[in-house]
Amino acid sequence: MTTKFIADALVKILGAIPAPLRKALFIGFFRLFYYLSARQRLIATYNLRRAFPEKSSEEILGIVRKVYRNLGIVAAEFFDIPRLTRENVGAWVEAEGLENCTKALAKGRGVLLFSAHFGNWELGAAAAALLLKPVVAIYRPLDNPLLDRLVLSVRSATGNRPLAKEHAMRPMLRSLKNNEILGILIDQNVDWYEGCFVNYFDRPACTTDGLALLALHTEAPVLPSTMVRLPDGRYRFVIGPEVELTQTGDKDADIFANTQRFTKVIEETVRQYPDQWLWLHQRWKTKKCQIPK
Repeated sequence: MTTKFIADALVKILGAIPAPLRKALFIGFFRLFYYLSARQRLIATYNLRRAFPEKSSEEILGIVRKVYRNLGIVAAEFFDIPRLTRENVGAWVEAEGLENCTKALAKGRGVLLFSAHFGNWELGAAAAALLLKPVVAIYRPLDNPLLDRLVLSVRSATGNRPLAKEHAMRPMLRSLKNNEILGILIDQNVDWYEGCFVNYFDRPACTTDGLALLALHTEAPVLPSTMVRLPDGRYRFVIGPEVELTQTGDKDADIFANTQRFTKVIEETVRQYPDQWLWLHQRWKTKKCQIPK
């Protein structure tokens, strides 16, 4: 059997499990992971303590547990995405700020839509495709071929076009030239030679400079998007207004200033809903001292 056949079969099998049961199973799995994976739990706890020094230990641990629960929900709902359509997406999602993207697309230079591993980011990409137009989504291929095929199958189910980040510059430029939406997640740690250090929760975090480089080179509008889970289990998909670019002519300074501005938008959202961000990730892993002198 081919990898594609197995992946497609798994998507159908898991998608056939009633949603409440599937959600309970995945939440239970991630609760078990919380107890068994001390390393990831400690990373999340440490990151939250540094980000919110004013919170008590009980509050921090409560947020950590909710972070794991959020991941269980994201995993469970992932297998509902292939059934989403323009007609039924409203049952899942309420939208805000779609006009910001429509206005940006009217400029004819494409749109750079940035987000984070926040809320249900997978559902957010699907919602963008159904409520606006398909997105060219930049991603890092998974090491496991079966899982990679499974993820790509679901991510493309609503019309989105996943694009591996390696050697992606020309396809990205072509997409913007064709007035398409380019989706980029910018909240993960990168090596020192892949980005620049900006302030994130009062700590220097090495952040991809690709979004700023693309924006400065193409003058494509840059807009933030978030997918916030609401108390009733539905979501609010928000596209913010265009982020004003700093363009002084000093390339390095402009890249830093704009990357900092984009990161600040993400931080403001995470501060509002800390339990919906991926604190298990080693966001501050790369250090300034690693830069060769």
